[in-house]
Amino acid sequence: MKPVNIAIFASGAGSNARALLSHFSNDPAVRVAVVISNKAGAGVHEVAQEFDVPSVVLGDIGAYESNLIEEMLSSHQVDFIVLAGFLLKVPDSLVQLYANRIINIHPALLPKFGGKGMYGNRVHAAVKAQGETETGITIHYVNEHYDEGAVIFQASCPVAPEDSEDDIRKKVQELEHLHFPAIVSKVVKGEL
Repeated sequence: MKPVNIAIFASGAGSNARALLSHFSNDPAVRVAVVISNKAGAGVHEVAQEFDVPSVVLGDIGAYESNLIEEMLSSHQVDFIVLAGFLLKVPDSLVQLYANRIINIHPALLPKFGGKGMYGNRVHAAVKAQGETETGITIHYVNEHYDEGAVIFQASCPVAPEDSEDDIRKKVQELEHLHFPAIVSKVVKGEL
């Protein structure tokens, strides 16, 4: 049986990409076919290399808004796209082509702390500034609007008044690495 091919889109160091690549490295049913980034110097390229997965740089937004990205995904026979710290908005044409087959992870409990410009430490700073007593992760489908796609899964963790932004980031990242690969696996295998 042909494995499900996924593409990982990432803009940064690649810690979630590493968790996904590790999880699927010995899974005959799911294969990471390609890693795509909008940044040439992103650490995710080194992570992909460690797992012998091709990585591609599509550096400008024009590449995402043209059929170049669609052609690349087709050449790698990509069935699902997984956003793992990808900081560009996915073009509507790609959302439509991969309807209910693009999965994102957000470092907060949506709908709180979502939307344009809310990513990474900006989210953790907002959680801290609002005096939240809990935060977490949201794994969701991608639609045409930032962080508004249907929620697939959420997990939470407590936030203590003395927690720094970095403490919050570490707690959230632990949840990401624990849950993201397993939930992606269930979704792409049709188990969720």
